[in-house]
Amino acid sequence: MSGIHRHARDQLLRASQSIPLNIAEGNGKATEPDRRHFFEIARGSTLECAAIQDVLEVCGAIEPDENRKGKLLLDRIAAMLTKMGGRGYAIKEGESSYEQTSVSVSESLSAADLKPEVR
Repeated sequence: MSGIHRHARDQLLRASQSIPLNIAEGNGKATEPDRRHFFEIARGSTLECAAIQDVLEVCGAIEPDENRKGKLLLDRIAAMLTKMGGRGYAIKEGESSYEQTSVSVSESLSAADLKPEVR
């Protein structure tokens, strides 16, 4: 993992490793709140992986199709962890395309985009 995108790729590796490790640790806990806590951490790492993929796509390090395929897997993992955690969260991400333009973060994201939908 060398090159100009090394830091994002390293973070993707750490976040993706965090998912199964937190699932395993959560399964070792005796109480539901303790288990749920680790499943929620794993779910957060899953969402982090999706965000890192977006960053890598915008930077041109991965192709849009590769990002889409990865997001499908991550969406499924997040759905399973949502069920395991039992809190009623929903994953919602709108369709968009990325272009190689400079857009400020405030133009591309709103606060509502960053909040999970709670049912």
